[in-house]
Amino acid sequence: MEDPVGTAVRRPWDLPDFRLLWTAGTVSVFGSHVTLLAVQVLAAVVLQASATQMGLLSAAGVVPYLLMGLIAGVISDRYRRKPMMVGTDAGRALLLCVIPLLYAVGQLTFPALLIVVAAIGVLSLFFDASAQAFMPTVVRSPGLLTAATARAEQSAAVAQTAGPLLAGVLIRTVGAPVAFLIDAVSFAVSGLLISRIRVGETVRPAAGRRGLWAELREGLAWVYQHRMLAPMALSGHLWFLAHSVLIAVFVLYQLRGPADGGLGLNEFQLSVTYAGAGLGAVLGGAAANRCSVRFGPGRTMVATRVLMPLPWLLVAFAVPGPAGWAMLIAGQFLFWIAMGVEGPNELAYRQSVTPDRLQGRMNTTIRSLNRGMIVIGAPAGGLLADATSFRTAVWAGIGGLVLSAAYLALSPFRHADLPGR
Repeated sequence: MEDPVGTAVRRPWDLPDFRLLWTAGTVSVFGSHVTLLAVQVLAAVVLQASATQMGLLSAAGVVPYLLMGLIAGVISDRYRRKPMMVGTDAGRALLLCVIPLLYAVGQLTFPALLIVVAAIGVLSLFFDASAQAFMPTVVRSPGLLTAATARAEQSAAVAQTAGPLLAGVLIRTVGAPVAFLIDAVSFAVSGLLISRIRVGETVRPAAGRRGLWAELREGLAWVYQHRMLAPMALSGHLWFLAHSVLIAVFVLYQLRGPADGGLGLNEFQLSVTYAGAGLGAVLGGAAANRCSVRFGPGRTMVATRVLMPLPWLLVAFAVPGPAGWAMLIAGQFLFWIAMGVEGPNELAYRQSVTPDRLQGRMNTTIRSLNRGMIVIGAPAGGLLADATSFRTAVWAGIGGLVLSAAYLALSPFRHADLPGR
């Protein structure tokens, strides 16, 4: 392919609009990883949340995906995606300032935190619906999608490594509530960068649109009647259900003392564990495109899905003390290597086989049902941990990952490849 001035494009990095989109995503996701740790520490340490409440907090940000996700996909396919991305970035920047403000005036409560997290989730839903559909427009070639997605996810992985470390320092020096301001600035910068993208968007005329429900059903039919997308999506839903059980208890499992069934780590040690996950994702992302070329996205995803439960065994068998902490770091590092390989292959495949007019609905259909599994799995994981133990919840999550891997391995998706190969 060629860029607008006729120069051959061999890498997505050669496209100025991709560089802007990549930079915006990198800045934004860096701040988001600061917030990811800050909101959990804020709830667990400052607000003294229980495991059940931590599960509800994990679910709060994704409830909008379950309630409004399919509609967001229709809207993304009807209107220009860039303005929606800029507007939702600005809205999220403002909402993130609410948390330190409430804390400063002594009005920050767990219900208030839930409401703010859910409101941010609504804006994130519309941003994500537009952003995933916007990438093929910016890259303009299915052959570049895996490399483009891998580059974006590698930068996200770097942020996943550095973000928690920065969050750990910020939380210890200025407190968890103030750390949210870092993410607010990152969203503002992201919106400014995206506004500079000049790629043209094709929008269907109003006369060519059907009713909302007809277009919504068309998106559902595209995903769940597709020979390859259907098993990929269904196994992904099961994976998210299992993983949300694990994530709901993971922070408390590390921060609570041995007397409460935890490992007794501090906030900084928690941030290092997350940094190990980020490093693994960087390495996995570096290998994603090579795995796609050599094995195809189908076999690559099956292999990573089969490997994913194994690192969580280190978490399940971890004991209090330095050895247990090392097991957590190693487990997250290895798990996220597999995640770093799988993510770009999954996204590139589903984008490459879907026409532009269905990109928004395809992405939000899969993403919304995935997030719906979090709404179920995260509170269930918290309830299970409160009723039994953290380790029991971890074992339940591991079992779900095994089932997801088995379903995908036995489906036709193991033969999936990018169009034209």
